[in-house]
Amino acid sequence: MSSFSDHSTKDVVHTQGNPEYATIPHGNAHHVSYTKEVTSDDVLAIRQRALAEIDNAKFGWFHVKACLVAGVGFFTDSYDIFAINLCSLIMGYVYYASAEGDAKNTTPTNIDMWIKGATQLGCIFGQFIFGYLSDRLGRKRIYGVELIIIIVCTIGGSFAGNTARGLSVYWVLFIWRFVLGIGIGGDYPVSAIITSEFATTKNRGAMIAAVFAMQGFGIVAAAIVAIIVLAAFKGAVDGDQQTLDYVWRIIMGLGVVPGIVALYFRLTIPETPRYTLDIEQNVHKAAHDVKTTIGKPTDNDTEDAPLQRSAAENKVQKPTWTEFYHHFKKWKNFRVLMGTSVTWFALDVAFYGVNLNSSIILQAIGFSGKGTPYHELLKTSAGNIILNLLGTLPGYWVTVFTIDRLGRRTIQFIGFVALLILFCILGFAYHQILDKSVAGFVVLITLAQFFQNFGPNTTTFIIPAEAFPTRFRSTCHGISAASGKIGAVIAQLGFFQLKNRGGKNAFIPHLIQIFALFMLIGLVFTWFVPETKGKSLEELNEESENDD
Repeated sequence: MSSFSDHSTKDVVHTQGNPEYATIPHGNAHHVSYTKEVTSDDVLAIRQRALAEIDNAKFGWFHVKACLVAGVGFFTDSYDIFAINLCSLIMGYVYYASAEGDAKNTTPTNIDMWIKGATQLGCIFGQFIFGYLSDRLGRKRIYGVELIIIIVCTIGGSFAGNTARGLSVYWVLFIWRFVLGIGIGGDYPVSAIITSEFATTKNRGAMIAAVFAMQGFGIVAAAIVAIIVLAAFKGAVDGDQQTLDYVWRIIMGLGVVPGIVALYFRLTIPETPRYTLDIEQNVHKAAHDVKTTIGKPTDNDTEDAPLQRSAAENKVQKPTWTEFYHHFKKWKNFRVLMGTSVTWFALDVAFYGVNLNSSIILQAIGFSGKGTPYHELLKTSAGNIILNLLGTLPGYWVTVFTIDRLGRRTIQFIGFVALLILFCILGFAYHQILDKSVAGFVVLITLAQFFQNFGPNTTTFIIPAEAFPTRFRSTCHGISAASGKIGAVIAQLGFFQLKNRGGKNAFIPHLIQIFALFMLIGLVFTWFVPETKGKSLEELNEESENDD
């Protein structure tokens, strides 16, 4: 790849007033007497070279750093989301210790449902708002804001208590968790887009998948932290179960640690060259940033060029909703957004709904049952670690290592087909399987968790980060992700109430049959999703000549 200074038209004496080109210092830094004419062809050539540098760069430390900075955020997100499941369980022993019968030591179903669902509700708003702002203001300007929200709300939630004006600890926690969800939701589009726009074409799928796969580690980490904190308080809990009030607060509060570590790096990450090129329209600055980012030395032209921009670059044109409408009123563009949104929605209905079976699975493998508060909570935490190590984590990382060979669309098809078959078996033969082979039931659920992650749970996150133009990429990812979270809310707040219709857990077989229907919907709408493997972002969106 030749350096940017190799492309020149001619040396001319500096003249003013010509709108067709700008003059850029050319020559020795101590003696600049000539300037280089920069025409629209020059600007296009520099843009193409900058993009080629990104797409064909050797995978290096900057790419690892980008994955880690984004991935730590997803680790924190999943820790916070999963920790509330354990914290709600623990809170029942603190705030309902004096209840009678089955209600004793148990957070009421409606309260449990809302403090868990609050985060998902907040995510819907966060994904849409931050997705739009990332396109409007720039990736760099808002990256880190969502993490600040997460840190503040995690700390606030861990100190939640009954208020003097009558709000219970659960209501206060609901408010903190809702705002926390806005931060977590904002992390989805911004982290995905930043990773995508910095990635090489060859490794882009693996990089985005690796960021998303950190969720699996966050889930396991929450359970491990719960076990450690419980062990530290064992004596106190055995003596007085009210001591568990400290336990759930510490478990929740420790979720800020990885976020604080990542915050500095997020606030100092550079703007993506693609945003600088296509939104700010400053090709010279982008060219310089690319060289700096991938660790290549710069020459005089590249160092001096950002000081003066061509006339064509002077006006920054931010994306507008009118422009968005005109782009997506075309069927070829709208069908992609429809495909990414509907497939994510369909997946999340089942992804969050299948967790309705977690208590049954934990009981089947001997990690549930009555005992002292300490032992009940310890077994639940350990059981969740086992479940995630069996299906969730392997699914994530098989995707990381295969997605750039198999392709996103192929893995999404595989996942939806496998889930459709598994949910049909589980839904229509639920009681027969449980009665004859509990181990068989556990295997089928574990396979479902595996194919959710080696399948649409990961690919629905990746494809929207690649399949849209730079001007709308983050907004479209936010719309797609928000569609998924609407499915999650339906599962957690709607189906959760249906599962005991006709008796305890009596409606679960019918819910699994409904999940199978949603897998069929996801499979059908995958046809509208493009295969993005091996193509540059510009090739995917016909931006090679910056014509869209």
